[in-house]
Amino acid sequence: MTTPCLLLRDLDVIKNVMIKDFDLFADRGIEFSDEGLGVNLFHADGDRWRVLRNRFTPLFTSGKLKNMLRLMTECGDTFINYVDNICQKEPEQSMHIVFQQFTMASIAACAFGVDLDKDMIKTLERIDKLVFTVNYGIELDMMYPGILKKFNSSLFPKDVSTFFDNLTKSVIGQREGLPSNRKDFIDLILELRQQKTIEGAKRNENEDVKALELTDSIIAAQTFVFYVAGYETGASVLSYLFYELAKNPNIQDKLISEIDEVLKHYNGELNFECLSEMTYLSQVFDETLRKYPMGDLLQRNAKTDYAVPGTNVIIRKGQTVIVSAWGVHHDPKQYPNPDVFDPERFSPENVSNRHSCAYLAFGVGPRNCLGIRFAKLQSQVCIVKFLSTFRVEISKNTPLNFKYDPMRLFAFPIGGIHLNILRREI
Repeated sequence: MTTPCLLLRDLDVIKNVMIKDFDLFADRGIEFSDEGLGVNLFHADGDRWRVLRNRFTPLFTSGKLKNMLRLMTECGDTFINYVDNICQKEPEQSMHIVFQQFTMASIAACAFGVDLDKDMIKTLERIDKLVFTVNYGIELDMMYPGILKKFNSSLFPKDVSTFFDNLTKSVIGQREGLPSNRKDFIDLILELRQQKTIEGAKRNENEDVKALELTDSIIAAQTFVFYVAGYETGASVLSYLFYELAKNPNIQDKLISEIDEVLKHYNGELNFECLSEMTYLSQVFDETLRKYPMGDLLQRNAKTDYAVPGTNVIIRKGQTVIVSAWGVHHDPKQYPNPDVFDPERFSPENVSNRHSCAYLAFGVGPRNCLGIRFAKLQSQVCIVKFLSTFRVEISKNTPLNFKYDPMRLFAFPIGGIHLNILRREI
């Protein structure tokens, strides 16, 4: 009972749609109510998306991320104390619940500029259930594309938009509408807002410049998508990564060795340069997302009739095309023995020999994930902090085969991932 879509499997066709002819497929076609957080960068389409993307891209430069690294590192130190305390009582832990403590604190600090207390944690846990549980709004939009926008309805319950609207207004009010010295996401947005309106880039000489007023509701929508992208997916990726380390002790040993060696070179200080030298860490991270991509289906809408180059296939105007990252990542033609966890797949040589659209963990092309570098940095800080003190092992409740929860927005196994967390003998 859903509107038919065209599934793209050929990597050259994917490249044409996602990169070469991107302007004809720039929209995702999942718009909904502006008041229901629909003006966020992920769901926005058309000129609104172009303006937001153009002005928000500079918020994730190396310089900006270096400032956020301090906030992440502070969260990491608090997180290690938390892990130490819970593991003294019980070594076996549900990894997703454990890592949520870090990603929740990190996102709260880097996005909203707030420190977590027990009330905030309870509220975010409630919001988590509302946002990440599959609802009928998604099904309705798949049956009748555009119906949510037409009836001014949202993909998310009213409580979710109210929470992020109130949180955003509260933080902006505390800063009196001006940037503070935290250098977090809200600060960077407030710096942008001092320009009154933000503008998109001109694609050609004759195009008018598109502008957008940065209202509180638009800021709230961006903090919402920042939270969704960084908190839940971050905890899931870390859970899968440590699951594979527990199953593959040789990989865990090699990663720990690299972390110890590089940290020693930097006198134990975790900084931007230090993390950039941990190349095996980056490979382990990428292989985790190769095997367990968070955003499986990449969706695009055709703006005009489009003849797929080299074929007799016509994609009609308004038709939706989808790409399965999971399908591509588990295709043995692209990745031999795809069920085997092998970080060497992401050695520089192997990456250079692979098709540019064979790895879709963060999407591909101009509409790829804006927060790629933030996501990697956040995860790397957590992994380095964790493995500097602990290691993981299979426990009696570690799942050998996953049964995925059909009611979760992102793929995660029913019952979670349980591992033993043990202090390293250093």
